[in-house]
Amino acid sequence: MSYLDRRSAELHAYLPELTRRPDFDAFWEEMMERSRVVPLAPTLDPVDYPNRRLGVLDVAYDGFDGTRIHGWLIRPVAGAMVDDLPERLPCLVHYHGFGGSRGRPADFAAWTQLGMAVLSVDVRDQRGSTGNAARYSSGSATNVATKGLLDRYEYYYGAVYLDSVKAIDLLLEQSWIDPERIVIAGRSQGGGIASAVSAMDHRPCVALVDVPSNSNIERRSEIKVAAYSGTGAFAAVNDYLREHPDQIDRVFETLSYFDTMNMADRITTTTIASVALDDIVCPPECYFATYNRITAEKEITIYPFCGHGDGASEQRERQIRFLAERVLGG
Repeated sequence: MSYLDRRSAELHAYLPELTRRPDFDAFWEEMMERSRVVPLAPTLDPVDYPNRRLGVLDVAYDGFDGTRIHGWLIRPVAGAMVDDLPERLPCLVHYHGFGGSRGRPADFAAWTQLGMAVLSVDVRDQRGSTGNAARYSSGSATNVATKGLLDRYEYYYGAVYLDSVKAIDLLLEQSWIDPERIVIAGRSQGGGIASAVSAMDHRPCVALVDVPSNSNIERRSEIKVAAYSGTGAFAAVNDYLREHPDQIDRVFETLSYFDTMNMADRITTTTIASVALDDIVCPPECYFATYNRITAEKEITIYPFCGHGDGASEQRERQIRFLAERVLGG
C-alpha cells in the first residue's frame, strides 16, 4: 500500500466517539426558531464599481440577535441588465476564514467569470465591518472562540452559524437568484461554518469546504503543536482552561453543540471537501470526524505534504470543474 493510500485509509477509518448531548436537536430547533423571528431588515446599496460588467451591492441584514451583518452581493451582469436575464442566476455564498472579512469584490472573480452571483458576508466581531450585539455572562481568553463558553445559549459560534443561515434568507429574497442552485463555500473557519449550515439548512445544493475548522473540537483544543497547545482558533480554549481547570467539563459540554461532527448525519448537501496532511491549524483527522459521518454525496481530496494554506489553487480548479458540470450545466 502506498504512503498516500495508507494515510487515506487511516483517515477514512477515523470515527471518534460523538459528544452530542440528548437535547442537541431540541436546542437547535429552539435556536433556529429564535433566529427566524428576527426580521432581516435588508439594505442593498449599489456600488460604483470600476468593472462595469459587474453589478456590486453593499448589503447588510440583521443577524440572529439583531447584529447588523455586512456583505457584498456581486452579480455577473450590470445592474440594469438583471431584469432582462433569460434565467435566474446560480449563487455562491462565501464564509471567510478566522480573523478575516467579506473581502473585496475582486476576490471572487473565479466565480463571477462562471456566470455565478456571489454573496460574501462578514463573520461577526472579526476583521470586517460587522460588530457584535451579543452579551456574555462569562469571561474569555485570546480570541472570540472563547466568548460565551459557559452557556450554549451564549456561545459565540451559535450566533455565527445562525447569521450564516440568514445570509441564505437574504439571497433568496432576490427574484433573480435561482433557489435550486445555491452553493455555500469556505476555507478553514469558513469551511466549518459551511459544514454547519449544510446540516442546519437543506436549501444549498453543494457545499465546498476546504481545510475545515470546528470539527472534533475537544481534540482541537488539546492537541499540542510545537510549544503551543490547541490548534487554530481553538488554541484559545486551551488558554482559557489553563486558567479555569474546574470548568473543563462545562466548557466541553457547551462546545459539543457547535461541533460539526455532531451535526454531520444531518447533512444532505453534496459536499466537496479538501484537507492537507501537514495542516497544524485544522488537522485533517479532526475534519474526518465530520466527513466520515456524512451520508450525502461527498468527495474529498487529500493534499500530502501541504499545510493549511497550500493546495488552494488546485482545489479551486477542481471546484470549478465540478460546478461547471453539475450546477452550471456546462
